[in-house]
Amino acid sequence: MSVRQRRRVLVAALISDAVFPLAITGATAVVPEVTAQVPGPGVLGPWIVLAYNGLFAAALLLAGAIADRSARTRFFAAGNIVVASTGILSALAPDLVSLVALRTLAGVGAAMCAAGGSSMVLAVYPPEERRRVYGYAGAVLGSSLALGPVVAQALMAVGGWPLVFVVPGSVAALAAVATLGLPGLRGPEPSEDFDRAGAVLFGLTVAAVVTAFGLGFGAGVPWWAPSGLILAAAVSATALIRAERRASKPVIPMDLLRIPAYRAYALATGAFMGMLVVGLTVLPRLGSLRSVGPGEAAVMLALLTAPSTVLPLLAARLARRLARQLVTCALFACTATAAVLQVTGDRAALFAAAGVIGLSLGLTEGVPDGQALRYVPAQRGGAGAALFSTARMSLETVTLAAATGVMAALGPASGMAVAGAVCLVAALVVRQAVPSRDA
Repeated sequence: MSVRQRRRVLVAALISDAVFPLAITGATAVVPEVTAQVPGPGVLGPWIVLAYNGLFAAALLLAGAIADRSARTRFFAAGNIVVASTGILSALAPDLVSLVALRTLAGVGAAMCAAGGSSMVLAVYPPEERRRVYGYAGAVLGSSLALGPVVAQALMAVGGWPLVFVVPGSVAALAAVATLGLPGLRGPEPSEDFDRAGAVLFGLTVAAVVTAFGLGFGAGVPWWAPSGLILAAAVSATALIRAERRASKPVIPMDLLRIPAYRAYALATGAFMGMLVVGLTVLPRLGSLRSVGPGEAAVMLALLTAPSTVLPLLAARLARRLARQLVTCALFACTATAAVLQVTGDRAALFAAAGVIGLSLGLTEGVPDGQALRYVPAQRGGAGAALFSTARMSLETVTLAAATGVMAALGPASGMAVAGAVCLVAALVVRQAVPSRDA
């Protein structure tokens, strides 16, 4: 491909990347308003988010495998068209049942976008250029994540909850348009032995686990709902193990999971995201206990999220020689910050904690992704990126669910202790598993 075409591939992938955080944070923000205005049982409200997240995580690995076996550009464009269509239709949903169904389909489309985009980028950019590319991706994802809640609130103020679904869909449509005229990027002819049973069972297992932890065991949630999902996940996982043992070419890329650095960086990125989502929940609650006003709370959240908008490109430069040190130091810093909040919760400590965590996240945004995917052959980029993203989303959800449960018993600060413990484990694993030559 020409340099211009490669840049168009990257631009299309980055436009699509900007959709995911807004699609999640925006939907979370409008749940109360949608539940109050749209006909249907109120118990379906949380599923506007859970259906999207669960199917996104569940479909990633299957989407990655299909992306590697098809014309990557076309597959990516199709995913964005699904996201665009469901976004527009969600704004017109007549009832909550229809809206949840559309959000479920949107989650599948998002998985196609994520897997197809990574597969495209890995197909056209050699390993020595991927750190820079993932620096750009980190900047886009970080900016979208930081601005997502603000943009969602602004859209609700301008056009109500329907606009929160229409705008991400419109951005996804732009990503699809950006691929017009690009080569299909079809990889080498793959084997016909596609493990469909394993792909479906893996998706069912991940969907059940993510949804169960997303529901939790809190007030208003019948005990049988998460319990039934966990049981279903156990049954599906058992069947998955049997299917993978029989398959000549298992859908789960076990050879990648056997690479210590790949596993370590997947754990690290999940720990960072877990610290972020817990911090976004806990720090405002701790601030309210210390009479932190709305303006100060906004500053605190800006300290937590703003570095992810400006530091990823610097992180990509530092990662050329200091990737392992950068990731481990950031994880240790998050752990130490969580420990400090267990002994003091005064206002200065809260602002300092937000700043330290924000810097740690900003200076590592996209770094674990780029480092891990160095080990993935271009022809298997979709599967490798999908498995990595599945691990990240699953660990993020489990960390938040565990923190929520602990907070209910021990108070808000204990939630940071849970996230800090996950970061500590990840730091030790990265330090042990990543070769020194990658440092």
